[in-house]
Amino acid sequence: MKEKAAKYAVSVLWAAVLAYGVLCVYLFYMQSIQPLDYDNRYFQSDLPYHISMIIDDGWYYSFTAYAYQFLHWLGGGSTVLIAVFLGAVTVLSIVLTDRLLQLLLARRGTDVLTLGASLALNFVMPFFWRFAGEYRYVSYQSGNLWHNSTYQCMKLAALAAILCYEKTEPRYRQKMTLRQWLCLAGLLFLCTGIKPSFLTVFAPMLAVKLLADLCRRVPFRQVFLMGSTVLPACGVILWQQMVLFGANTGNGMTFSPWYTFSLHANKTKLAVLCSVAFPLLVLLFSLGELLRDRRYRFAWGMTGIGFLEALCLVETGSRSRDGNFLWGYCFALFLVFLYSFEKWLLLLKKKKHVRFFQAAFAVTGVVLAYQLFCGVYFFTRLLQGETYFMMG
Repeated sequence: MKEKAAKYAVSVLWAAVLAYGVLCVYLFYMQSIQPLDYDNRYFQSDLPYHISMIIDDGWYYSFTAYAYQFLHWLGGGSTVLIAVFLGAVTVLSIVLTDRLLQLLLARRGTDVLTLGASLALNFVMPFFWRFAGEYRYVSYQSGNLWHNSTYQCMKLAALAAILCYEKTEPRYRQKMTLRQWLCLAGLLFLCTGIKPSFLTVFAPMLAVKLLADLCRRVPFRQVFLMGSTVLPACGVILWQQMVLFGANTGNGMTFSPWYTFSLHANKTKLAVLCSVAFPLLVLLFSLGELLRDRRYRFAWGMTGIGFLEALCLVETGSRSRDGNFLWGYCFALFLVFLYSFEKWLLLLKKKKHVRFFQAAFAVTGVVLAYQLFCGVYFFTRLLQGETYFMMG
């Protein structure tokens, strides 16, 4: 009876995931048909500009440009197929989140916990507090957003890359097969071609990890093999560097601490903390896990690197206020929420100071529930056509 009920619950959750995908198709289609008018605040997004850049201007800034061009042609000039494609990307992101949670929780197959958590983690938004920032999205930083199509596609590819890395990492010290190398290198290449932001947080943390492994006398050949998986992606970055920051673009980068974070926040540092409220609370009660668990440490390392990049680096020129150095940090936030969820569940398994950890589990659970509510509320209002600059 319990097994039958569990299967039914999973079926209901899959139906919810598919319903979410359908809603996303509607949202992305409405975004795609908006006029190229920066004063327009109805279904506001970057999508119509991304489509126009390739269809009207022939500006190949991302691998998504080729996909959009083909889907636009296949749809007879309509943007419907682009919206369907992006809807499928959002659903597949939940599927890969589920796969990664199965790996972290050592579970075999999808169940109510992994699928339900995956759906929830793809909705969580910053801890909205009007005192810290009055805008639900732009005052904070979030791993989930629905207005930037290249980020959504990068997120899917980055989840696939992380899943591949997590399966390869435990055994790479002894042996790394050609298939494993090609899989990881190919996914990093694809992800970077969509948007380079993931590589900017993954590669530095991988370098730190490999240096530590080398100090632990891991064979240099194995360290080199793992590190070399980023080389094809580095070639893509050189191409993107020329397109985005070439001499004729008028764009560059500069060092300007706190500039991006302070653009729309009332209390900048408090808004930063609200953006990562649940993971920070879990970390507070799980400091020992940070020392013991290399996966958890890697996720927080990526988050720290992403934060420093977003904190210090700013584009110059026409994109100076776009906050494009935030994207790597945003994905790292999504990832640290996911890894923190596994550590949150461990709080109930602590054998010492049981009542303390039960209380910690409850408090952090309330924070997670509120951040989930913030995400669902934000998404619901987006479906009504509101701008992502929406206030509380």
